[in-house]
Amino acid sequence: MKVLLIHNFYHSSAPSGEDIVFKSEVELLRKKGIRVITYERYNDEIANVNRWKVAVETIWSRRTYKELIDLIKKEKTDIAHFHNIWYLVSPSAYYACQEMGVPVVQTLHNFRMFCVNGLMMRNGKVCEDCLGRVPWRGVVKGCYRNSVFYSTPVALTEFSHKIAKSWEDKVDAYIALTEFVRKKYIEGGLPEEKIFIKPNFLANPPEPCFAHKGYAIFLGRLSMEKGLYTLIEAWKDIKGFTLKMVGDGPLKEGLKEFALKYGIDNIEWMGRKTHQECLKLLKGSMFVILPSQCYETFSMTILEAFACGKPVIASNLGAMAELVEDGKTGLLFEPGNPEDLANKMKWMIEHEDVCIEMGRNARSEFEAKYTAEKNYKILMDIYRSVLGEK
Repeated sequence: MKVLLIHNFYHSSAPSGEDIVFKSEVELLRKKGIRVITYERYNDEIANVNRWKVAVETIWSRRTYKELIDLIKKEKTDIAHFHNIWYLVSPSAYYACQEMGVPVVQTLHNFRMFCVNGLMMRNGKVCEDCLGRVPWRGVVKGCYRNSVFYSTPVALTEFSHKIAKSWEDKVDAYIALTEFVRKKYIEGGLPEEKIFIKPNFLANPPEPCFAHKGYAIFLGRLSMEKGLYTLIEAWKDIKGFTLKMVGDGPLKEGLKEFALKYGIDNIEWMGRKTHQECLKLLKGSMFVILPSQCYETFSMTILEAFACGKPVIASNLGAMAELVEDGKTGLLFEPGNPEDLANKMKWMIEHEDVCIEMGRNARSEFEAKYTAEKNYKILMDIYRSVLGEK
């Protein structure tokens, strides 16, 4: 079998969770003896391109279409597996694969096919206004980059390809990372029978650590959808315990000022760290906090926490509520409720033995569901299903 793996990177210098998953999948398949060809585009290219041209390319990229036709002719691939098409790969890539008789699999890392910003979130709250509808509200509200101009081509891509039935007819199978995501995409109009479930995985998981060094940790981008003002407000009630904030983003300075306003002095702002440094910090923590106020399709932070043997306190929302079993692998709190979050964090700190036991449960959950071996089997079953139908 020869697999063509396709991915549109957002930023070459700052890999996203999607980028890490893509690279892990390439590595996994090659280790298993599968011949892998990759096609990659980088949104860094946009900086030097006329924005009107970028808008057109988002809807239909002639360059991607031609390059994929040529690549498939040369490599004679059996199946094409997409991770991200936004914004330079574009749906034209599906048409190129279909023209060459190559079946298409698309992993659903976000909600971009029916949501302009891909998060199903507006003004800090979950938003389903465009789910199953024409996404005009996303344009009027400027949901992508707070701009009507930048939102328009994304909405046009979503709508025009829905009308053309590109999402239905040009993709042979979709991979949802959780059952929650699968249900949302069915509500959004994708054919139910085409959506399979395959979670993310860790190619080289760390050894678990069931001890800790007396701190809690948040690990991720410091941005509005992550619910970090809720976390900081809740942390003002936590005394004698440290919170390590690992990551960077547009809210960094605002969050620091917010903490200063409350007189909070037990937060360490760690900044951006390498993946290995993040895992080391995770292993030293007592528990991990994920206060996101958006749905999340799958949290790599939860996966890494489980691998390290750490329980997670997460918002009772979207995929997070599916991944974290309340009272067994962590605790769930009401999204956006700092009092409820503070109570859950206090309980975890005061019940160290139970916290460690939850961490052991979390590691068991990782070994049962999220190893490379288990992931490979699920992925190959999906590939064979698609190839068998073809």
